[in-house]
Amino acid sequence: MSKELDLELQGDARIVIARDANGVPHVRASYDTDLLRGMGYCHAVDRGIAMRLVKAIAWGRATEWLRDDDELFEVDVAMRRLGLFRDAEAEVERIPEAQRVLLFAYVDGVNRGFTASGLPYELRLLGFVDSPWTAADCIVFSRIIAWIGLAQSQAEMERLLVEMVQAGVPRALLDALYQGQIEDLDPWLLRRVQLGARVVPSTLRWQSPLASAIASNNWVVAGHKTASGKPMLANDPHLEVNRLPAVWAEICLEGPEVYALGASMPGLPAILVGRNRHVAWGVTYAFLDGVDSWIEDCKDGAYRRVANGRERWLSFRERRETIQRKRRGPTEITVFENDHGVLDGDPRVPGMYLATRWASAEATGAASLTVALSLLRTRETAATLRLLAHVETSWSWVVAGEDGHIGFQMSGRLPRRPEGRVGLVPLPGWDPHNDWQGFQPAERLPWILDPADGCFATANHDLNAYGKSRPSNLTMGSWRADRILEALRARDDWTVEAMRTLQLDEVSTHAVAWLKLLRPHLPATPAGRALADWDGRYDVGRSEPTAFERVWREVLREVLGSWLPVAVLDHLLGETAIIADFYDNFDRILRDPESPWYGDRKQAEVLRAAAARGLAAPAPAWGDVNQIKMRHLLFGDKLPSWLGFDKGPFPLAGGRASIRQGQVFRSGGRTTSFAPSIRFIVDLAEPGAHTALPGGPSDRRLSRWYTSDLQRWLDGGLKRVEPGREPPPEPPPEPSADVAPAVVPTPPSASGVKP
Repeated sequence: MSKELDLELQGDARIVIARDANGVPHVRASYDTDLLRGMGYCHAVDRGIAMRLVKAIAWGRATEWLRDDDELFEVDVAMRRLGLFRDAEAEVERIPEAQRVLLFAYVDGVNRGFTASGLPYELRLLGFVDSPWTAADCIVFSRIIAWIGLAQSQAEMERLLVEMVQAGVPRALLDALYQGQIEDLDPWLLRRVQLGARVVPSTLRWQSPLASAIASNNWVVAGHKTASGKPMLANDPHLEVNRLPAVWAEICLEGPEVYALGASMPGLPAILVGRNRHVAWGVTYAFLDGVDSWIEDCKDGAYRRVANGRERWLSFRERRETIQRKRRGPTEITVFENDHGVLDGDPRVPGMYLATRWASAEATGAASLTVALSLLRTRETAATLRLLAHVETSWSWVVAGEDGHIGFQMSGRLPRRPEGRVGLVPLPGWDPHNDWQGFQPAERLPWILDPADGCFATANHDLNAYGKSRPSNLTMGSWRADRILEALRARDDWTVEAMRTLQLDEVSTHAVAWLKLLRPHLPATPAGRALADWDGRYDVGRSEPTAFERVWREVLREVLGSWLPVAVLDHLLGETAIIADFYDNFDRILRDPESPWYGDRKQAEVLRAAAARGLAAPAPAWGDVNQIKMRHLLFGDKLPSWLGFDKGPFPLAGGRASIRQGQVFRSGGRTTSFAPSIRFIVDLAEPGAHTALPGGPSDRRLSRWYTSDLQRWLDGGLKRVEPGREPPPEPPPEPSADVAPAVVPTPPSASGVKP
């Protein structure tokens, strides 16, 4: 077996796998089942380390399979409590037969790849306990990529609300921070809640291959605004890039009638950012609020319910999880649950605790994988939008088609809450009026087909206006989206090169707006004058971005520090993603001179003091302080640099609100980042796509493809990925009338066969 993936396999027919000049694997086959089988094989060979590690984390078995230490044990406990794996096998059976055949083919390919390549030596050194890949693993993967950093970030902001109430932060200040969305807040009740897993301080230190996924840009442009006359699409998901291998694995699937290429997530039979022959799609996070908490009044292992004037005490469901630790033997934990989710506490000890539920933690995955497996053959823009609406996790999709249409569709499982409730405030669990009443239909989620101005962009901002429901409560600011749309509307001759330039735009309109406030209060020093003249560009060679960030942080400290304990404020700023994720919420109260957060102080006074402190010391160049070191998933910072497992450090251009986002911060005990995890551009007038990846196809240090695309990504360049000219191995038979179009052609021998 060639680990460089130039080989042939036998599936339902012959499968040819070969890399192109940039190392991207191309799978050529006559049947859709074999295309997915080849995809699984490529994932197993190229990303076998990452896939196994994510599986160990997701199933809460890291201390059993990988390494037995206290940090990983905390992760195991957290994942067992969350329980994303509990109904995964049952969910597989809910996938329609046509798509389930493709899923089983993918799983078969993964296991054949694992067998052919063997357990990577990096994992053998750690005594990793291997296990076959299953279809249930794909279900769990579809959930966990949405949960890490997504539902988690929303849940942390909601938990922070409780902590601020308990810290005595006045109601008027909370209303300003949470944009007036906390009318149901009962401070007296929340002060009685006993919190366990607090945001401050965090007890969960993610030392894992799970990438935090929050910020992204994507946009589409109609044909009448492009040089080619066909629609165009661009996407640059902002995920963690200070890691190796890269989050995404590029792949190209080529059959006699179809092809699909783009960025896949190893472990999933899906191209999440990509295109087929007819349409292209891109994805960002939507900040759909699918996480709620309820206050449970507990005693003797039971919780209180009041209905029709009658009080009842009901027993929690007890789920016992045994964590088989490598060195310390089995440890049993008990998880207490009810219809409001997992309890954060022990109900045998009288008190009030939070029960938290994530809408996508259970009974999901089947619909999402059905959609993903159907994208290979989707043909029309409108139909593709309707298809993507049924993905069960929170994303904003844009689609462009050769039929000339463009559009946007939000996806996610949105709870149907009581009238007037938005989900930010924990409500009394004993009142059945506060329960979810099922979920909103996908048709009510925001979407649009063919916007009037011929373009559309999403950048994690508020998109509620495009739907019949209100899925988002806390979002990122619209700074990036506004700048993208301003640029898209300004010209009618868009090209791939012009879109590449837009993706690399380093100007922060957020910083420009702040400078209007700051200029009258900057000191008359060389540093003050330089900052006053700055154009808001986060160039790695300039010191002004560093100076601005120092001043902005000092404003945060001046204002928030009047109400929050110093230790809490330092933790929020230095060890959580809350400021990075929801900076616009905090920013809004800082920019408002009448904000109650200023108390008795005038805004001008605060800005002068913050500017004086922020500019007191010389500011280094942005690239000297905003750097990333790309660390190996297993051996990052543990081996000598000359061995080449880690790369860097590299300066990272851009800031929190520039299109070329470049955030570096600490969260959960580690340094992380938001930056383009792939750059992807499609012009529907030509086959293929233009891409750049911060790494390479392989997760194996000794492979020539370990970081083969890294320098291109650092330089802001693009490569071309397109289907080859070689025909498929053999012509397919004529499809029978009863075969589902999404998988034509599928050989009869594959139907219903599990690997």
